[in-house]
Amino acid sequence: MLQLHRSTLIAAGLALLACVFLYSTLGVAKSFHMWKWTDIVSEGGTAVMAGSWVLFTLSSRPGGLVTRLLAGGLALIMIGSFADCMDEFFMISKTARWDHWLEAMVPIGMLVVTIGMYYWRHEQFRLNEHLQKRERLFRDHRAFDRITQLANADYLRRQIRHEQARRPGQQCALVLLDIDGFHAINREFGQAEGDRVLQAVGHMLLLNLRNDDLLCRYAGDRFALLLPDTSVAEADALASHLAAMVGQMRHHAKSGQVRITLRHASSNADAAPDVLLAELSRAVSQPAAGTHAMAAPAASAALA
Repeated sequence: MLQLHRSTLIAAGLALLACVFLYSTLGVAKSFHMWKWTDIVSEGGTAVMAGSWVLFTLSSRPGGLVTRLLAGGLALIMIGSFADCMDEFFMISKTARWDHWLEAMVPIGMLVVTIGMYYWRHEQFRLNEHLQKRERLFRDHRAFDRITQLANADYLRRQIRHEQARRPGQQCALVLLDIDGFHAINREFGQAEGDRVLQAVGHMLLLNLRNDDLLCRYAGDRFALLLPDTSVAEADALASHLAAMVGQMRHHAKSGQVRITLRHASSNADAAPDVLLAELSRAVSQPAAGTHAMAAPAASAALA
């Protein structure tokens, strides 16, 4: 990502070198006993921290208005703080206006960062809407699967427990979706194509869910849906619809078209997460021959 912002980094580096050149040529070096170490550490430390924030911003964000404002404002704070620090090493004439302008970059930079934060706030609102079906109530980047960018099984368990504690007695369904014969896809088309299949299925599922639903990658070729305010019958109908939509997908691999079919099982989310997931896993592992019921008395399942 830093390669995309090389010109910004070069400009910031040249600005720092220009500061050193100005102070060393137009100023008079102070003797060692005149150095104020508290000011040097605080102002120099501020410049170093602001510089590190510039690197963090540029290395973690794509280009755009928000990135330019945040990085530009932090760069101004870095340069202004660096100029303040250079004042501790060189004496500058009181009539020199350029020194005051350099030091004024700190408040200007803070203003630019504030404007960037304003636009970043609006950007986050849009991203929150986009990610709502992936993360629901919490955000934890450690819980996201690298391939599908969906939350993992641990996050799903936390969400089930949270839903049970937040609204006890309310209807809530859990659905497990399994890609039928996924090992054959990996064997025939390769693991890289298998990863693309997982991504494609994840996107298709997200397009057909409500905003309050949560989609997770449970394990391997299995996805899990947490559906608040949903009965098992409604969850079965939704799972059948999702299976039909995925079945109509035309996923093209380099060596041919991949046919994808889903099997599914659903239950009430009214038991311990590990128990629910174990029962659903057993249900989707059964041979796909019509509709079956889960053995657990408190849960029913449908297979497709």
